[in-house]
Amino acid sequence: MKYFKKLVGERIYLSPKNSEDIEKFTEWLNDFEITDYTGRSGLLLTLDAEKEYMEKNKNAEASFAIVTLDNDEMIGTVSLEQIDNINRSATLGIFIGNKEYWNNSYGTEAIKLILDYGFNYKNLHSINLEVMSFNGRALKCYKKCGFKEVGRIRQSKYINGRYYDSIVMDILKEEFIESYIKNKNI
Repeated sequence: MKYFKKLVGERIYLSPKNSEDIEKFTEWLNDFEITDYTGRSGLLLTLDAEKEYMEKNKNAEASFAIVTLDNDEMIGTVSLEQIDNINRSATLGIFIGNKEYWNNSYGTEAIKLILDYGFNYKNLHSINLEVMSFNGRALKCYKKCGFKEVGRIRQSKYINGRYYDSIVMDILKEEFIESYIKNKNI
């Protein structure tokens, strides 16, 4: 696969998504162990549906593959979605599909890179997200990146026979003070 080092961090870089990754994304998005944490386990994703999604979103402003620097392996995806240029806001989406890279702060690094990009290159003021209440690993990661809980949508997701709350979190530009992109010039 061919990737491009758009946003370079310490151990990973963010690259525009590669159309050859469709099968890997389809595999990951049909794995309960991965999708239960995103609230998407009730969806059946076919290869054709993923191709259609990738085609429809091929010009997305801020949708990246997460790729390791040491071996150029694509391990997940991170994006800023629903970008609102008037209100200068966006919604963060992320998942690490390769389970070998879970619990090693790769998600934290990817989030910090895309926050740096969103605030300092896209001129966003606020970035928000929703996370499942039972996803302790993600909650810890988002707090580590500077997100704050701003609300809760009660019993909004139905997974494996139970309803779960969605926690709404956000971060403002003035709360994001560090620089993480290693390959910027100024």
